[in-house]
Amino acid sequence: MTVNKQAIAEASKKLSNWGRWGKDDQIGTLNHVTPQDIVAAASLIRSGKTFALGIPLDRNGPQTGLFGGRFNPIHQMLATGTDAVAGQQDWNKIRYADDTLNLCVQGATHWDALGHVFYEDKAYNGHDAKLIDSRGLGVLGIEHSRNKMVGRGVLLDIARFRGVDWLADGEGISNDELNKCARAQNVEVRKGDFVIIRTGQMERCLKEGQWGGYAGGDAPGVKFENCYWCQEHQIAAICSDTWGVEVRPNETDEANQPWHWVVIPAMGLCMGEIFYLKDLAADCADDGIYEFFFCGPPLIITGGTGSPINPQAIK
Repeated sequence: MTVNKQAIAEASKKLSNWGRWGKDDQIGTLNHVTPQDIVAAASLIRSGKTFALGIPLDRNGPQTGLFGGRFNPIHQMLATGTDAVAGQQDWNKIRYADDTLNLCVQGATHWDALGHVFYEDKAYNGHDAKLIDSRGLGVLGIEHSRNKMVGRGVLLDIARFRGVDWLADGEGISNDELNKCARAQNVEVRKGDFVIIRTGQMERCLKEGQWGGYAGGDAPGVKFENCYWCQEHQIAAICSDTWGVEVRPNETDEANQPWHWVVIPAMGLCMGEIFYLKDLAADCADDGIYEFFFCGPPLIITGGTGSPINPQAIK
């Protein structure tokens, strides 16, 4: 497939979900998840083993300012034990600790809101991009998915499927490879699934002890054609252990993040990024089970372009 602005326009038209769930829809592909799907997903819990898929919210995060001036969380204390011992809190008749956290909502493990990316002057479902201003997202904010991020999770461990510790930066993942990986793992990708793709890139960075260009530079990831795969399988969300899910450098120089141009504003596909997958992947490889109960609700940030999360995979 030749990837350029024409391909983006064609995919945006063919794969558009505008109006599919009504003109007021603000959750996109999360509509694929039914109450029955959640009940069925709960039945996947057999051992009670729980895997946290989020990374720490601290100064050692991956942000280096490569994209949009994003920075790592800034944690500051408002009250401390040293304050207490010094008697500075006794006027209030209680001794305590308190703190603050200043962060980018997409600086660590997070969801993207559907108002995060525009196609020309429109956001998902035809909403005018002007409705998203300095006051926040007047439409399509992350708060609309506050009770929707739960269901059947499926791990597609591409790195292990290839027999490597991690994919090299710039290596693309085709639709055919996703299907072959699923078959090799004896797992079926179904409507309403939360599909999680492991490339191993984060594990490489953690082993090397440096993030490098992780948050905005080159990376392994899905090819542009993946937008058709996601629509065909009617998944609820796609997640990855990389910064942006899609391969970088991109397959075209006519657009930055061409896959994003289609999956968010046209399809309304929910997307999770910077997921920690090492422990979950090791357990899946050990017991041969690549499906699990998934739960990853966002913080209710009114008008937020995304939300930090610590999603859980429970087997």
